Amino acid sequence: MGKLENKVAVVTGAASGMGKQISILYAKEGAKVVVADLNLEAAEKTVEEIKAAGGEGIAVVANVVKQADVDTMIDLAMDTYGRLDILVNNAGIMDNFVPIAELTDDLWDRVLAVNTTGVMRAIRRAIPIFEEAGGGAIVNIASAGGLFGSRAGAAYTASKHAVVGLTKNVGFQYATKNIRCNAIAPGAVNTNIGNTISAPSEFGQARAMVGMGVSPRVGEPDEIAKVALFLGSDESSFVNGVVVQADGGWTAY
Repeated sequence: MGKLENKVAVVTGAASGMGKQISILYAKEGAKVVVADLNLEAAEKTVEEIKAAGGEGIAVVANVVKQADVDTMIDLAMDTYGRLDILVNNAGIMDNFVPIAELTDDLWDRVLAVNTTGVMRAIRRAIPIFEEAGGGAIVNIASAGGLFGSRAGAAYTASKHAVVGLTKNVGFQYATKNIRCNAIAPGAVNTNIGNTISAPSEFGQARAMVGMGVSPRVGEPDEIAKVALFLGSDESSFVNGVVVQADGGWTAY
């Protein structure tokens, strides 16, 4: 029996990278997975891989900036599978390493909307369902940038620090309701989030790259997925309100 047998999970940003690998691994471990992403065609390909391996999943378009889309992906889980056990907030974008002096309101609003407000809205929608069911697990994808001051630009850094704070707040406040909320703080991982970078700030990128040389290697999405499996499963039943650094030891120096 898999570690997530009879569980239902919603994963955002699940068409590629870490979200895709989390979805596939969750399905292999017995979960029914709602694969949510902006790119429906790519999300459907993730579902095809899940089904080819004997798992079960369904794709849905979800822009986490839109409350209606967040509602739709959660409702799809409930309407299709009758329950929701795990929410993985993985969707995120970078910020071109823009430092505060170069930061525009538009970039700030866009990055915070995806990386922070989208996470809040999904959690807010899922909590009443978890309460009624008697429990649930939330896994947020934060970042080493949410623990340190210069691993990205000002907006991304602020957005991921906010996710860390939100994780701890939700984890503590709902602990007595058997609802756990944890986060993963990956270091550099081989995903396509770099595609959200265009014309990076020369100054901001140079400053953010300080210390990159001590990173032992770039991680792979499936390595982060294994951490997400632990945090989403009952094996982490006494782990709540924490941030797990998954960076190969990069930030331990």
